[in-house]
Amino acid sequence: NAEYMGEHFWALRVCGMGAITPLVKRKIVKKKTNHFRRHHWDRYTRLGQTTTWRKPKGIDSCIRRRYKGALPMPNIGYGSNQKTRHLLPNGLKKFQVSNVKELEVLLMQNRIYAAEIAHNVSSRKRAQIVQRAAELNVKLLNGNSKLNTEQHE
Repeated sequence: NAEYMGEHFWALRVCGMGAITPLVKRKIVKKKTNHFRRHHWDRYTRLGQTTTWRKPKGIDSCIRRRYKGALPMPNIGYGSNQKTRHLLPNGLKKFQVSNVKELEVLLMQNRIYAAEIAHNVSSRKRAQIVQRAAELNVKLLNGNSKLNTEQHE
């Protein structure tokens, strides 16, 4: 029965029906999850809607001088743990691919990185990438997007 299914069966069998688990599953701790507010974000509506931080440069600025009760400014202490930085909730890091050749890089790194197909890849190339990712046992984050449903039925 395994011969009937071909190579695809072997690729799924390696990790228990295609479930790819990360090498080490670490708990991701975020020191600050909300965005830093800009100075005068409550005074001007155009500043309150965006989350773009700009460092205050004024000579008398209470935020630049870090007064008690003023808005917090970003600094290096808010940085994430280096071992969990850029990790997705599933424990893998994101790697963007545009063709099948770039996917081959993840052959030995499939338990550290997950592939994400770039937004400007056509549906024909996308189908080839999805097929090759299943053979290599590489996790695809957006494998079923932009695929024609009529082709697969």
